[in-house]
Amino acid sequence: MSRHFDDLETRSPDARAKDLATALPQQIARAQALPGYDGRLDGVDASKIQSAADLAALSVLHKSDLGTAQAGTAPFGGLTTRPAHGFAHIFQSPGPIYEPGGVDHDWWRMGRFLAACGIGAGDIVQNCFGYHLTPAGMIFESGARAVGAAVLPAGTGQTELQVTAARDIGTTAYAGTPDYLKVILDKADEMGVKLAITKAAVGGGALFPSLRQEYTDRGILCLQSYATADLGNIAYESEAQEGMIVDENVIVEIVTPGTGDPVAPGQVGEVVVTTLNPDYPLIRFATGDLSAVMEGTSPCGRTNMRIKGWMGRADQTTKIKGMFVRPEQVAALVAKHSEIARARVIAGRKGEMDTMIVQIEATGGDEEAFAASVADMLKLKGKIEVVAPGTLPNDGKVIEDQRTYG
Repeated sequence: MSRHFDDLETRSPDARAKDLATALPQQIARAQALPGYDGRLDGVDASKIQSAADLAALSVLHKSDLGTAQAGTAPFGGLTTRPAHGFAHIFQSPGPIYEPGGVDHDWWRMGRFLAACGIGAGDIVQNCFGYHLTPAGMIFESGARAVGAAVLPAGTGQTELQVTAARDIGTTAYAGTPDYLKVILDKADEMGVKLAITKAAVGGGALFPSLRQEYTDRGILCLQSYATADLGNIAYESEAQEGMIVDENVIVEIVTPGTGDPVAPGQVGEVVVTTLNPDYPLIRFATGDLSAVMEGTSPCGRTNMRIKGWMGRADQTTKIKGMFVRPEQVAALVAKHSEIARARVIAGRKGEMDTMIVQIEATGGDEEAFAASVADMLKLKGKIEVVAPGTLPNDGKVIEDQRTYG
């Protein structure tokens, strides 16, 4: 059964708006003092920015802006209120983009999601998110610590050892990508091992309805969160499984991609987030993800705004097997091999697993060398298909997502 993390989740709309009217101006003022904003907030009266509607007058900060800022002022682009050595962790995501991390109580705000999954004191969480360079593993560990659960820092791979450990220590909850839990469960079946996992907190990829149903049939409540390395938790599911509830320490806007202009309620647009994290005050940060606001509030009793969850990308950047693949990575692949004229990444689905095909227009070259470059530049292995020049569609796409999310 889900539990509430704190009283903030059940505030009235008026109480939430009153609290935001105090917290948001303070956050805008913090951002104004940072060199990384480079004039974006000049002339803004922070005291008058008290709501999401007020934020709409400010410019949008894009992921590419982070990269540009960090290239000028390493490692965080002058966008943090602490120096790099003032953080507990420094992470690196593809780009590279560097993100700070803290160990203060629930710094990433993931405890709220784990509480919604029913995870708390008495649980042992097998954390199968990565701990190396990227922050996902630490994000979920921080959340587990906030709700009083123990953690097995498992990462991915060595599946037989994962099963053995889950059996031996009595793992009750899983954290990781949606697909990898099935890998563990299937291996346990193969080994004749019965596991005690009844809860799953997943992210980093789409939770397809058929996969959720398979977990339900096994007696596992599987819920998903929407989080990023820059922002931490943005929104999360509760046991009601009716959309995603926005976290209490972010403000979410849905805007027309490329403009920053809010869309009409219910329309699909790009998710733009302002975080109230005083250490890393990102203001109107464009995630590149698409979603839409849902009417009403969740029947679980949480009262904040809901969004429909992840509905695709505003650009061609696509998450495959829990990793983002970006157009610039595909361009780098083409540039590395003179034989390649064009390339196209196709994301698909086989059974309950993501697949990746890389179609390459080339007049020659070594297919094994192409595969090695794909693994190096895209950080994923995929099937290589070499096709004749002129074969790929002339539609401007370098990444095509053929998966369905209905």
